Amino acid sequence: MDKMTLKGMRFFGYHGVFPEENRLGQQFYVDLELLFDMQQAARTDELDHALDYSAVHSFIKGIVEGPPFKLIEALTGHLASQVLEHYTIVNEVTVRVTKPHPPFDVQFDGVTIEMNRKRADYV
Repeated sequence: MDKMTLKGMRFFGYHGVFPEENRLGQQFYVDLELLFDMQQAARTDELDHALDYSAVHSFIKGIVEGPPFKLIEALTGHLASQVLEHYTIVNEVTVRVTKPHPPFDVQFDGVTIEMNRKRADYV
């Protein structure tokens, strides 16, 4: 299976448990790994036979910058299920969502939730 990776997408969202997170918002980083067959795109060199990664980016942006989730686990799971539902060419997706600045006094590069989902899980 072939893999497309969209790495380091940055979005501004209002996800979080605390009211100030929902009011002020913050950045979220998203990585996607999409597994699907790219043979026809490689053979024809035609966008009609490929997965348009700019469209995938816009799709993810609409979710992350949309209605808030309390937990980044819920956001991550929603992204994974929506990718499989919307892009039927994708057989498997791994989603990583990083909250780089949690609202408490910690010194690290953020917290990341990673989830992997396969199309067979949704049939």
